Amino acid sequence: MAAVRDALIDAITASPEAVDPMALSLNEYPLPPLPAVRSALCASLDSLNRYPEFLPQRLRSLIAHRLGVHADQVVVGVGATSVLMQVLHAVTSPGDAIVMAAPTFDGYPIFARMARLTTVTVPLDAHGRHDLEAMADAAACARVVVVCRPHNPTGTVEPAEDLERFLSRLPGDTVVLLDEAYVEFLAPQHRIPATALVKRFGNVVVVRTFSKAYGLAGLRVGYGFCAPDLGRMLWTMQLPFAVPLGALIGVAASYAAESELQQRIRQVTAERRYLRMRMRAMGLRCTDAHANFVYLPGADVPWPEVFDGTGPQVRHYSDGGVRITVGSRTSTRAVLRTIGAAMGYEETCPQNTSGATRSPSRATTGSARDGVMSPTAWSR
Repeated sequence: MAAVRDALIDAITASPEAVDPMALSLNEYPLPPLPAVRSALCASLDSLNRYPEFLPQRLRSLIAHRLGVHADQVVVGVGATSVLMQVLHAVTSPGDAIVMAAPTFDGYPIFARMARLTTVTVPLDAHGRHDLEAMADAAACARVVVVCRPHNPTGTVEPAEDLERFLSRLPGDTVVLLDEAYVEFLAPQHRIPATALVKRFGNVVVVRTFSKAYGLAGLRVGYGFCAPDLGRMLWTMQLPFAVPLGALIGVAASYAAESELQQRIRQVTAERRYLRMRMRAMGLRCTDAHANFVYLPGADVPWPEVFDGTGPQVRHYSDGGVRITVGSRTSTRAVLRTIGAAMGYEETCPQNTSGATRSPSRATTGSARDGVMSPTAWSR
């Protein structure tokens, strides 16, 4: 029995903390679920002895009603990753080509290998955006093309007219995965009418998730929507009993708590603007991010070395760049302290949370790490 109790204790202690200011590598929401959502999920626990729906028809209908589309245009999965794999299994054969940007969401190269596809990568441009012209050229004989908007990891967005021009260049039988995992963080002027887009382009599948802005990453709920004919084909790949009972409850409760959700989104976007402002005031070059993270390209400094073992856990990239999830003001202070130490700043962030800032003072000598920086390296 002692071993069983120890295993239970280990399982509980191994669970991630809901609030961890240093957990900045997975773009999770930094707070627990909304109180109304938590209450609804707790009330549903007594039904865990029952299976969910054979196929998630009710969740599908709920999401379709929210979007204003027909239910047969919607597919549901265990997170957006499941939806992406449903699409690849439905529309590709081994050896088909898939085009994606580089760098991109870590999952896409893995999904391509699982589906035994040939990966064609197109580097981002100098501003961290998709090179849509080059991607259209590469997609001439491809079966699938991936576009993330906002892009992961740079957070950039392409203008709607550029995206439509890109889609118009592609063959009609090339399926486009339009990944909108972070769409809720976009300002209204940067959003595109996605439901109208799938009506105009029958080869586009828009993929979204409840893991980011909705703060339900552990619940694993994602969905996609597209033209009806394509949607019906994708629905044939829906796994029975795969979407848990809590998914329907969590989504319905989240929709009912829209005003509270929007307040949380405003808090994250305000903190993102503040973090980027402080970084740029320090002379840093960061991309024009529109999600719940910021990206520091690796051309100037090997950022993984700067953040290695310093406290904030950020996502490293092979080119020396890092993606930093936007968290609380405590998280922001930790990030700026780490950067400031490497740059020789004495003070990088005020201790209050009012949003007022104090200009940092530049130390005249020294560096936290040999070879990482010099004051002149940050003049841009």
